[in-house]
Amino acid sequence: MGLDSNLFVKKITLEKDKIESFDKYPFNIDIVKNFEELEFDTPVTFFVGENGIGKSTFIEALAVALGLPAEGGTENFRYNTKNTTSNLSDYLRVAKYNKPRTKFFLRAESFYNFSTEVQRLVEEDGFASLYSSYGGNLHACSHGESFLKLVENRFSENGLYILDEPEAALSPQRQMSLLCLIDKLVKEGSQFIIATHSPILISYRDGKILDLNDNFKEVKYKDTDIYNLYKMYLDDAEGMQHRLLD
Repeated sequence: MGLDSNLFVKKITLEKDKIESFDKYPFNIDIVKNFEELEFDTPVTFFVGENGIGKSTFIEALAVALGLPAEGGTENFRYNTKNTTSNLSDYLRVAKYNKPRTKFFLRAESFYNFSTEVQRLVEEDGFASLYSSYGGNLHACSHGESFLKLVENRFSENGLYILDEPEAALSPQRQMSLLCLIDKLVKEGSQFIIATHSPILISYRDGKILDLNDNFKEVKYKDTDIYNLYKMYLDDAEGMQHRLLD
């Protein structure tokens, strides 16, 4: 586990020579403007950083560059509720080691749209087998329950999984459940690339944390802003509220 040869995504490179201008979105974002290449050497890689830094823009572009739909799903899904995707994916070159058994892009922001598309395929196109693949009607569960149902039923060994802020749908307890599922899948040869604000998820012992606030610099768990802000608040919630509110 964790060996380079077991990974599916080896390296991402930005083809800067093909970009006409860095004055327009998304190329004017600092993490894009300063990006050269990124190598992967662990089965789980976390992207962390403040809101607006470009985490979702970058991870969406990576998913699209891998042939996955911007709103989530496998490469077999072709739907588009509203096209807000940047063209960053056109300039990302993804070097691969091996071909994964399956790929999936799971993002909290558009999960409702994905669940609706699954239901449409079942009801209108007769793909009833999708229910067994996704654990039933995803709209019949809470947001968090449907998230975990999908991971439990659709994710399998030797897969490549791109996740964008999965904690948005999950309670702390369910985030721990997701952590267990991630570990199980990693032990079965899967690779994860996850953008997150969750102090629970980034604590994963076999993961690498990259700080997009500092141009993808690797950072230790207890040195992250996420860990330190949560710890500061939880250690002295009353004092922190005094500072924030008074």
